[in-house]
Amino acid sequence: MIRVVLPAHLRTLARIDGEVKLDVEGEVTQRSVVDALEARYPMLLGTIRDPASKQRRPLVRFFACEDDLSHEQPDAPLPDGVAQGSEPLLVVGAMAGG
Repeated sequence: MIRVVLPAHLRTLARIDGEVKLDVEGEVTQRSVVDALEARYPMLLGTIRDPASKQRRPLVRFFACEDDLSHEQPDAPLPDGVAQGSEPLLVVGAMAGG
């Protein structure tokens, strides 16, 4: 069971409270987790990554086990803590502006 923590605006859009628990088939990667998230909550399609290119949106970041995983390859394995369900994958909306 993979745990995912979404920012408040995406939780509101998906009509969920708290963290999401997902079953992910195969290797646990950013791509497989977002695939499972979008399959379960289709209203999130296009909010975390571009639906055509499957690239992470520029102002979305992924964190797990106190590390920024945003620039890791989408098919790179996530840390063992995430894969085992003891640590959540955090989806964070970055801030920009001046």
